[in-house]
Amino acid sequence: MRVLVEGSGGAHGWPRHGCRCASCLRKEGDGAPRARSAIVVDEALRIAAGGEPDGAGFVVRTVPGGWDVTSAAGERLLYPAGPGSSPDPPDGAERYDIAFLDLLGDPAQLGRLRARGLITASTTTAVAFADHRVPGEKELARRAACWRASVPGDGESVSRVRSDQKERADVGGRPWRVLVLGGARSGKSERAELRLAGEADVTYVATGPDGAGDAEWAARVAAHRARRPAWWRTVETTDLAGVLASARGAVLIDGIGTWLAAELDDCGAWDGPAGRDRLAARTAALIAAWRQTRARVVAVSDETGLGVVPGTAAGRLFRDELGRLNQALAAESEETELVMAGRPVLLAGW
Repeated sequence: MRVLVEGSGGAHGWPRHGCRCASCLRKEGDGAPRARSAIVVDEALRIAAGGEPDGAGFVVRTVPGGWDVTSAAGERLLYPAGPGSSPDPPDGAERYDIAFLDLLGDPAQLGRLRARGLITASTTTAVAFADHRVPGEKELARRAACWRASVPGDGESVSRVRSDQKERADVGGRPWRVLVLGGARSGKSERAELRLAGEADVTYVATGPDGAGDAEWAARVAAHRARRPAWWRTVETTDLAGVLASARGAVLIDGIGTWLAAELDDCGAWDGPAGRDRLAARTAALIAAWRQTRARVVAVSDETGLGVVPGTAAGRLFRDELGRLNQALAAESEETELVMAGRPVLLAGW
């Protein structure tokens, strides 16, 4: 099965005619517009956003949110009905050879389909409907890389993954570590969740209190829970070294700051050198587990070093210990990202 991408830019193209948003103006400036989305399968079947598939020689089934297409040779394609649609094949459906998905609308649908075995390492996964819901091409490419999806352009062809391509994809998907830093309400947690949206097997590690007795904190916890995909596992623990040593799949730790606060209390580090020695041993164990983990890990941490010097000894101790821990984790990470006002800045690597 070979798919020609006639247009890749959403129902109205990218830039959208007459739109004055920053994304569309940026897209006008790069000189590489994306036409209204449409694909042609094996030169015989055409599918455009919002329209019925047009062509012969295929078995075309309607599924909630999209189209299930099978060729005469038995190869299978999944395509969304339009921007904002998330195809939901029925139970018992077989694996797809090619899947176009509106990952800008719902990136977690990819993880859901992978968890069901409908998209595997043998599936060619492509972003459909690239448009002004993303700030620009660079950010689109960065997100697609996190999701292990391609971003075909107008006039490009997409085909099923060959066996040698599958081997390279498996190697490229090996475990790695990402540290996401940011201040309060910077969007760092949302960014970390976005990075792992395409993963089938995710353990979310909550290191903070559950909010019992604190209505405002409980509301924050509830908001975090509501954002997470239903199939993610949630573990509430401060035993991060243990989680990292045993985990497989993907792990999201949110966050390092609340873990450190709990450990400062538990070690009695506020009270003097003996407690700080105990804390040093625990942070060393965390760093060692982070270095050797077999899971794909994304950890969220607070960047507390940009404000004024705290007015209390306890505040200064927390800031200094967290700053040192962030440095150590960043040094053992393949990527470190700083999020400010919802905008990620990839920090230079080694």
